[in-house]
Amino acid sequence: MKQLIALTGVTRGLGYAMTQQFIAQGHTLLGCARSADAIQQLRQQFPSDHHFAAVDIAEESQVKAWAEEILTQYGPPTLLINNAGFINQPAPLWQISSEEFSRVIDINLKGVAHTIRHFVPATIARGSGIIVNFSSGWGRATSPQVAPYCASKWAIEGMTQALAQELPAGMAAIALNPGIIHTDMLEICFGKDAAHYPQAKAWARKAVPFLLNLNPQDNGKSLTIPAS
Repeated sequence: MKQLIALTGVTRGLGYAMTQQFIAQGHTLLGCARSADAIQQLRQQFPSDHHFAAVDIAEESQVKAWAEEILTQYGPPTLLINNAGFINQPAPLWQISSEEFSRVIDINLKGVAHTIRHFVPATIARGSGIIVNFSSGWGRATSPQVAPYCASKWAIEGMTQALAQELPAGMAAIALNPGIIHTDMLEICFGKDAAHYPQAKAWARKAVPFLLNLNPQDNGKSLTIPAS
């Protein structure tokens, strides 16, 4: 069945790999990212039945306008994937500026809340919909030098479980750990060692079918994309 998929962070890393795979499988992709230039490239790359918008999810007014446009033109998405993320430059917590800490929280946590606030009421009114909030292995364990990122992803786990308790039957909220994938974000943390991990394109070939098979029985679960 063709799905209507809203996805944040579509221009890089896992988001771009998922965008390619969802479209290749015949689904309609409604995507956003911060870079207007990268969004324009996606509009040129993919046909007009998809929708791409330049949106900073940390800014609620931009998310609200994006959601209103999507809901008016397409209706509520069947699958809302909160993928966009930001990680601090590795450093001890006391050396990380309040501005950088806030940016992590504003994107990774508040940005997810913004999309939920402006998309989920329409999915509730329809009576169906799956919400996937990208977590991390660092949302279930910790490492030094990435305390803000860990804090944001642990918060995603808790917020998602609370949301799952609030949703009506027929819907689901899921916290999803994508696994360790070679992306620009991973290079910030792992440096050259990031190249030892799977590429995003290969990951998406497994992740997209997994995401499409999520259903209301998965509500409240903390899941991980299988490694093989």
